[in-house]
Amino acid sequence: MDVQLKRGILDACVLTVLRRGESYGYQLVRDVSEIVAVSESTLYPILKRLESGGLVTVRSAEHNGRLRKYYRITEAGERRIHAFLDEWRELLRALSQIEAEVEGR
Repeated sequence: MDVQLKRGILDACVLTVLRRGESYGYQLVRDVSEIVAVSESTLYPILKRLESGGLVTVRSAEHNGRLRKYYRITEAGERRIHAFLDEWRELLRALSQIEAEVEGR
């Protein structure tokens, strides 16, 4: 799969899971993995990129004596999900036309 396409899918999956509510890294790995397999080593760079892009916010809070980062989707993150879906629909239309052309329909 194309790296950029996969990146977009992973970003959309993380943002979609965060629509359920604020969450932290380990829980996000579990929740996102219900949609697509993801490891912690893959997730944290995604979260950093989403934070840098203003698509999520981060706060730290103590949990069992340790600091835990909690992530929350922003309005820009919500808009990005919808933009991704629009782009995906456009891609599916194009793929359908390509398929019809190749198969001679």
